[in-house]
Amino acid sequence: MRKILVPIRGDGKGDTVIAHAAALARRMKVHVEISRCRPRPKDLMPFGVSIPKVMQKQMLAQFDNLADQEGIGLREQVTALCKAFNLDMSNVSEGKTATAEYTEEAGRQVDVIRHHGRLASVIAVAQPDKDLNLGTNTLKAALFHTARPVLMCPLQDNPPDVIGKNITIAWNGSLEATRAVAMSKSIISQADNITILSAGAEPNTPSVEDLVEYLFHWGVNAKVEMFKPSRIVAKDLLALSKKLGADLLVMGAYGDSHEREVLFGGNTQYIVDHANMPVILVH
Repeated sequence: MRKILVPIRGDGKGDTVIAHAAALARRMKVHVEISRCRPRPKDLMPFGVSIPKVMQKQMLAQFDNLADQEGIGLREQVTALCKAFNLDMSNVSEGKTATAEYTEEAGRQVDVIRHHGRLASVIAVAQPDKDLNLGTNTLKAALFHTARPVLMCPLQDNPPDVIGKNITIAWNGSLEATRAVAMSKSIISQADNITILSAGAEPNTPSVEDLVEYLFHWGVNAKVEMFKPSRIVAKDLLALSKKLGADLLVMGAYGDSHEREVLFGGNTQYIVDHANMPVILVH
C-alpha cells in the first residue's frame, strides 16, 4: 500500500474524509493525495439556453474567478487539516511516515477519480447523503470506474484516530467478497485483530474455513464469528462489528447491480445508507 486518494470539492465533506484517510495513513505510513476537482467554467454554463457571446465571455470569466477563490480557500483548509492530522506535506512518502499533497485538476469529479484513482491503493470518499442527494456519483465512480478498494467515510463528530487496528470481514464466498479480501491484503495483514463474520458461504464457493486458511498463509490469524442472519444481513454485520469494537469493516459491494439495489434494497445499499463506521467496499 502506497497511496490513498481523497477527491474533494467545496461540498463540506472534505474534512471528515481527510480525517479518516489520515487515520489510515498514519497506521500504514503511506501517502495521501488530496485532489481537488476544479469545475470547468464551460460545465457551469446553462444548458440549452441561448446567451449572447459577450455575456458568455463575462460569465466564463466570473466562473473562473470563483474557481480560483474556492481553490485558494480549499488549499488553506487542506494545509491546516494536514497539520492537525499529522500529515507531512513537505516530503513524498518513503514508508517511514504519513505524508500528503494537494493537487488540482479541472474537470468532472468522475473524470478526476477515474484518472487518479486507478493507480491509488485506496480511494477515500464521503458516505453519500440521501437527504441532500449528495455524494452518490462520487462513490459510484470510485467503485465502478477504478477497480480499487473504496474507503467510505461516515460523517462523525469525532472521527477515529486509528483505522485498521481491529477489522471485521464480511464473508459469503462471493466474487465481490473475495476481491475485497485480496485487494485489502496490506490493510488486513497489519491489523491487530481480524474477525470474519459469516452466516455461511454461497453454494460451491470457498467456506469461512477456507478463508481462515488463506489468511493463515499471509501470516494472519483470523477469528470467526458465525451468526444466524436476520431479514437484513447488512444490519447484522454492522451490529456485530460494533459489538466486537471493530474500527473498519471490509466487504464486497453490489453483487447485484447498483440500480437494482437502490430500487429494491440490498445489503450493500443498506451499508451505504446506514453505516456509522468506516467501510472498505470493493466491487
